[in-house]
Amino acid sequence: MSLPTPVADEINNLLNERLSMITTAVPHPMLPVDQPMIRTKAILKPLTSPIASGQLSVIEKSKQLAAWTAVDQHIKPEHRVIGIGSGSTVPYVVERIVSQGAAANQDRVFIPTGFQSKELIVSSGLMLGDVDQYPTIDVTLDGADEVDLELNCIKGGGACHLREKVIAEAANTFVLVADYRKNVEYLGTNFKAGVPIEVVPFAYAKVLQNLHHVLGSPNATLRMAVAKAGPVVTDNGNFVIDAPFDREIMAKPYTIMAQIKMLTGVVEVGLFCHMARAAYFGNKASPTPSSLDPINTRSIKLGWKCNNQMERWQERGTVTKKGRVRPQAMVFGRVLKII
Repeated sequence: MSLPTPVADEINNLLNERLSMITTAVPHPMLPVDQPMIRTKAILKPLTSPIASGQLSVIEKSKQLAAWTAVDQHIKPEHRVIGIGSGSTVPYVVERIVSQGAAANQDRVFIPTGFQSKELIVSSGLMLGDVDQYPTIDVTLDGADEVDLELNCIKGGGACHLREKVIAEAANTFVLVADYRKNVEYLGTNFKAGVPIEVVPFAYAKVLQNLHHVLGSPNATLRMAVAKAGPVVTDNGNFVIDAPFDREIMAKPYTIMAQIKMLTGVVEVGLFCHMARAAYFGNKASPTPSSLDPINTRSIKLGWKCNNQMERWQERGTVTKKGRVRPQAMVFGRVLKII
């Protein structure tokens, strides 16, 4: 059965039009080898600060101070792969990185720890990457819910601690930034919500039972969402349990972290032990972000004296008379080298 002439003509015209579009989309043939290729000078894309101009509160100013100082001290011109953490302090980290200029950032790749940091990177005009592309990161800067004297910290208040720990472990240098409220002697001093624990959804009830009756956290609860019905769901599709522990238990964060991690169904624990190289805390008195005076800095970088860390090394016999750590000294179960 043949189509009516008007219909057939319309179909032919449409096909010819589509064929013409396909023909014009064919790439231009490659230039001959002896013909030089014209290269245009790269135009640097202007970067945008994630922080709106305006008066900052004391708390926000302290966060900015810590973030700016950490960036100035640890993100060097030779660094090409940089991890960007999560939390309320991280926008100031990105702000300071952007202030270094488009030229300094044109060859850098930034690895996010979650949706928030991904949006910060993209909206600021920085180059976005992922840890599967760059499994080794030069330096990662991240916030924390609380940091103790040995730079162990609680993370996961924003339910990003699985990816945060992956990005932290991938970094040659992991640095914490926070305001003065997060600077504590023992974890759990001010952050009363408990240790964040990411669990697979079908195992959460059994994990809760083990936390209640085996590990000594009778008040452990499934974290519920605020703007939706039901529990919080992480970027990885998992649930989060918040497990408060007594001070005696939190005084040994590595031990309780290992015990929780052994529970079947647990994906990751929001205790970051023996990972951070330095921590920066903005204090209440904050005249200018360019000054180091209002910054409370702690570090366990080898040879740096800070709080009681050096005394602990001396007790273990790993510090020389000049205050330097011996090469290959076993500290907290890790082989550390003098830098």
